[in-house]
Amino acid sequence: MLPLRIAAITATSAMGVGLRATRAALLDRRTGLTPCDLPAMPGGIWIGRVREAEAIDPPAPLGAFGCRNTRLAELALRQDGFMTAVEAAAARHGAARVAVVLGTSTSGIEETERAWARRGPDGALTGYDFACTHDLHALPRYVRARLGLKGPCVSISTACTSGARAFLDAAMLIAVGLADAAVVGGADTLCRLTLNGFGSLELLAKGPTRPCAEDRDGISIGEAAAFALLERTGPGDAGAIGLLGAGASSDGHHMSSPHPDGLGAVAAMRAALDSAGLAPAAIDYVNMHGTGTRANDAMEDRAIAHVFGDGVPCSSTKGWTGHTLGASGALEAAIAAICVEDGLVPGCLGLARPDPAFGARIAVANQAAPVARVLSNSFGFGGSNCALVIGRLP
Repeated sequence: MLPLRIAAITATSAMGVGLRATRAALLDRRTGLTPCDLPAMPGGIWIGRVREAEAIDPPAPLGAFGCRNTRLAELALRQDGFMTAVEAAAARHGAARVAVVLGTSTSGIEETERAWARRGPDGALTGYDFACTHDLHALPRYVRARLGLKGPCVSISTACTSGARAFLDAAMLIAVGLADAAVVGGADTLCRLTLNGFGSLELLAKGPTRPCAEDRDGISIGEAAAFALLERTGPGDAGAIGLLGAGASSDGHHMSSPHPDGLGAVAAMRAALDSAGLAPAAIDYVNMHGTGTRANDAMEDRAIAHVFGDGVPCSSTKGWTGHTLGASGALEAAIAAICVEDGLVPGCLGLARPDPAFGARIAVANQAAPVARVLSNSFGFGGSNCALVIGRLP
């Protein structure tokens, strides 16, 4: 099934629009998080907002899809030559042989929130198209139509693993012959449901999130869209960036709390390594899920220490972006690709001292080092776990 070549990749988040801005923010250690100024949100929190997407509209034939989520997706699609690369792939394989597999956790739910606010005496929600905005399948339908593709179209909504799981499921479609290439990734955007929901769980940080810090106090929510084009490897691809391995598990421990010993996380990481044919020592950097909550970071540390000991540098990049929910796995796959290309281990932001109870090796400053392979973790509500291995193709 693997490896697959990543023929193109793009990412847009609070770090910046496109890979160039994302890379610059990483190297400059410049967070994209800002105090929340959106209406009807919890007070005193920070968010990762992409203001540039708010002025974007879908092309007129796809106007029914207009919502915050598809605006952000549209902005991302326009970056890094991504649409040109997909057009070339469709010419090579045929539009019917290019799949679209995308993840999201809340899709365009903000449109339903707006409709709820203006509902009449009868309580009816009117003035918007549910199927093209709020529906979880709206995102892949939009991207498939926007790119002129006709292959399988799949929506993934496995909470915060959605964007990573899209890579795994697309790889399976290619492996069984249902597609020759796939557009994968995810998009999720800020909305009242998400921020107030995490607020009700008392999981929101009162300042920028500080994953792995001794005094970490919670999550900062962000928004992002990130997409990749996966294709089978061919002659001349050695050394190019690819998806080397992917693994998933579902431990079903709790609706929102992670398994305290990280059993599902361990299973997902081992499955990813096995699918890549790699030993733990072959990994040069682990991009942690690292949300900044007490329970999540402690669980992930135990899981990473179980698999890798303290031999591999680890960090979370959510201090730059916030937790972008269903887009986070795809965004962090793009960050992993940058780390491989640039030989970069990004240290956690805002971290004066790592939690002294941690057994994994937490990077606290950017390090220049050879990075041939990155393992990127994503964990979600309900015990959903996914790990990707991004690196140089053999």
